[in-house]
Amino acid sequence: MDQKKNKRVAAFERAREILNQDSSIAVQERESLLKLIQILAEAAEADLPARQSRDATTPITREIISKHSLLMLVKQQADELNALKKLSLSLTSSLNLLTVLDAVVNEAMRLLKNARTAHIFLYDGNKLEFGAALNEEGVRNKLIASPRRNGLTYTVAETGETIVVEDINNHSMYKNAPKNPAWAGSIIGLPLKSNDKVVGVMNLSRSNIGGFTPAELRLLSLLADQAAVAISNARLHEMVSRQAMSDIVTGLPNRRALDERIEEEVALAQRADTQLAVLMMDLDGFKAVNDTYGHAVGDDVLRAVFNHLASSIRSVDFLARYGGDELTLLARHTDAETAKVVGAKFVELMNNFSYKLANGKSVQLGISGGIALFPFHARNSTSLLRAADAALYQAKKHARGAFIMAQVVTGQLNPVALQKKK
Repeated sequence: MDQKKNKRVAAFERAREILNQDSSIAVQERESLLKLIQILAEAAEADLPARQSRDATTPITREIISKHSLLMLVKQQADELNALKKLSLSLTSSLNLLTVLDAVVNEAMRLLKNARTAHIFLYDGNKLEFGAALNEEGVRNKLIASPRRNGLTYTVAETGETIVVEDINNHSMYKNAPKNPAWAGSIIGLPLKSNDKVVGVMNLSRSNIGGFTPAELRLLSLLADQAAVAISNARLHEMVSRQAMSDIVTGLPNRRALDERIEEEVALAQRADTQLAVLMMDLDGFKAVNDTYGHAVGDDVLRAVFNHLASSIRSVDFLARYGGDELTLLARHTDAETAKVVGAKFVELMNNFSYKLANGKSVQLGISGGIALFPFHARNSTSLLRAADAALYQAKKHARGAFIMAQVVTGQLNPVALQKKK
């Protein structure tokens, strides 16, 4: 009996050795397989003659491993197809770049077991820019550290190759890196390529050291490919949208952009219970430039003048080309007195600006404008623009070189002007 037991123990040790040699079988699954082998081996001992029972366990073990490997391969491929489907649905549901980046880090954290952080950096061929991040606690867009020129992220971006660091604390790439408690365990950097061009880098870290399984690498590679396409599409959409919102001559926001922005600004002013000033202005003397020198020169003059004025506004304000030689400024948190000061500043800027033509002559233009305030002159965007436009008309008719405040119902026009230089 003891001899039979010893043979069984030896057979199980052999089975364990065979299982340990197969890296495709997860550690947690090996004990379950050993239990199954034990049951089948005992059944085989009962049915087989004594001379055959000692050799029964090994073929049973190999058969189970073979069938298990095939089953796991099919399951793995099914999981990868399912993951690819989810990735496609998730990453193509939006063309907003920030939404796409958030979806990528979400999928990365979902796909990788024991994932601690996921970071995405966008790459323009020279410089990396932070895109999105997510950690195991659900905290978003918290940057651990900026990429170093000789670090993992720049190396992946510049070589276009996936890099696996099995132990961050003992890798040359992190030898001179600033001390950071988050830099421990393992990490993988994957290039995000679209049409063989690196458009970004995705880094995924884990708390445990060691490499990544072939299955993990395949899934992460699928994610990287999908992410690169989604990022490229979102960037293209962003560029086209920006072009659709920009004036082709001056590069300033156009009327369409103004219509969208004023809705946002009115809503903001309503929520914050603050004032919003709309200054609509028109160049004095510009028609003569077009008539004398032609539209090509006129476009050059407009471009120079409008960008000269745009350089003087606050970062929170919004200046757009309304059409022709008209501009509209949206000035946030601006009352009547401040709006008058802004109008006077534009008049002064134009008085001090001249455009030199190719023939050596200089062109000097003036500016007139109308001012309307939310909520005093109007309580919606359409009426606000109409009020500012009506005030501009009055300025052009009665007070060129000045900014006039809109009328609520009736009342005198109040020009705001500076003395023009002789």
